[in-house]
Amino acid sequence: MAKTFARPLRGLAVAACAVLAFAVAPRPAFADDTLSVIGASSTSGFFEVLDHVADQAGFFKAEHLIVHKEYIAGAAPTAQLAASGKADIASCSIEPLIFGYAKGLRLQFFFGEDPQYVFGLGVLDDSPIKTLADFKGKTIGESTLGSGGEVGVISMLEGAGLSRSDFSFVAIGIGATALAAVRQGQVAASAEPSAELSLEAAMGGVKWRIFRHPVLKDIGTYGFSATPATIAAKGDQLKRFARAIAKAALLTRVNPQLAARYFLEGSGQKVTDDALKAEVQTLALSQGDLAGADPSNPRVGYMNITGIGVYTKFFTDNGLTAQTVPASAIATNQFIAAANDFDHKAFIAQARAMK
Repeated sequence: MAKTFARPLRGLAVAACAVLAFAVAPRPAFADDTLSVIGASSTSGFFEVLDHVADQAGFFKAEHLIVHKEYIAGAAPTAQLAASGKADIASCSIEPLIFGYAKGLRLQFFFGEDPQYVFGLGVLDDSPIKTLADFKGKTIGESTLGSGGEVGVISMLEGAGLSRSDFSFVAIGIGATALAAVRQGQVAASAEPSAELSLEAAMGGVKWRIFRHPVLKDIGTYGFSATPATIAAKGDQLKRFARAIAKAALLTRVNPQLAARYFLEGSGQKVTDDALKAEVQTLALSQGDLAGADPSNPRVGYMNITGIGVYTKFFTDNGLTAQTVPASAIATNQFIAAANDFDHKAFIAQARAMK
């Protein structure tokens, strides 16, 4: 059984999944298939939890998949690389798919990782900012300039009566770097995925007050996508990939202690009591930010196509796109039935008992 590990490269970090045995119902034997994934994060980013759990628990191996993953900063380059055939799957937010559609970028989300709007605008709990109007004259941090978080933040602040010239954005990265920028007063707030804010709260011992978009808050905008050509050519492999991720989502929900350890091991971090405690706390704070938040849901990974249609129209209504991108062009649920084609009740019982 081959095992490869993520290792830092200049601008990229490459990770191929390590697979361990896990007892599941046997499936027909066939040769292992390889899938390549590009993620808009880092090996230790929050949205890599499900990948690492699926890897370390052996769910990819059980589906006869060998999954190789690269990490690159930013959703836009992630989407561009996948759309150009450099990877089979992109793991990122949906905004680049919307912005790139008019330019010929073609990707479709086939599995939602986050059932709610991914971005939040976080201020420290003791911040003097109490309302959105208080952001007038303030600088807001984001992971990279032009990130997907800008869209929702601009909409929220303009809805509160501010004009685009009343506030500005600056890149502050994620994790410890982003938290330090807020703590040191370099920025007034951080526009990040709410799950990343939860991670920073757990690691840094801080509390955030998070402003969420009143219209978009229940629309999932982060997940796995592939080109229509890849969906057509590798549909069976994508079904199996989605099933492994669905199982990882349920395990993460019902056995966070084990999921935390799998995540630390898979991302190459040192497994200590403090690290485990922080990761379990992060998962507890972020229950609504991962597929599988509701273990009784028989459609883990389902994308709200109607909600995505509201989101794409939101872009047009706010002058961000010239025409509304059809939701069906950038999201599909065609693999969700296959992704959930296992006995959820029996699997959850098994996952709870795993150590």
